Amino acid sequence: MKIIEPSVELLDDFDAAAIMKKIERAGRVCYKSEGNIKDDSAEKFIRGIIKRGHESVIEHAAISFKIICDRGVTHELVRHRIASFSQESTRFCDYSAGKFGGELTFIKPCFWQEDDANYKIWLESMELAEKNYLALRAGGARPEEARSILPNSLKTEIFVTMNLRECRHFLKLRTAKAAHPQMREIALKIYKILVEKLPVIFDDIEPQKF
Repeated sequence: MKIIEPSVELLDDFDAAAIMKKIERAGRVCYKSEGNIKDDSAEKFIRGIIKRGHESVIEHAAISFKIICDRGVTHELVRHRIASFSQESTRFCDYSAGKFGGELTFIKPCFWQEDDANYKIWLESMELAEKNYLALRAGGARPEEARSILPNSLKTEIFVTMNLRECRHFLKLRTAKAAHPQMREIALKIYKILVEKLPVIFDDIEPQKF
């Protein structure tokens, strides 16, 4: 059995300047102000349209991440319907096979310390889930049958593509104090990447503090 931390990986060959120029070109069609495009005009223009709420323009650019998290988090993530998802399948992945080392991998919950009694209960539950999953496979159950006992804490990988407007929507919802702690954990990792790569589009979003 493995226990790992969640992670987020930016998958695009990221060119922030090219993205901003594309968004500016798209947005200026609306105002027929293409003649105002200059080498340094994109940032001011984009900040202006975001401030005015004209966010449909930033839908012309998208970004992709590979997220490693628990399956409970992905159940919330895929509710963001203006996005594309490709997820590791518990139906077709055989965790008893050599590719997976014959063991299950679980995501460490961020809300319990290892010396917490609740963490120890969680750990025992994961150990039992692995034991029973492997027993089912050894007894002839197919992966799509054995998966019925797998818990939300099972590690999964999901490839996510969102346009930048949906990224803003996602971050506003999922970095809020009311978000599930593990969903918020992922959202904050995404926020950190995006506010560094494209501050003009994301630095007005301020994650709520607990």
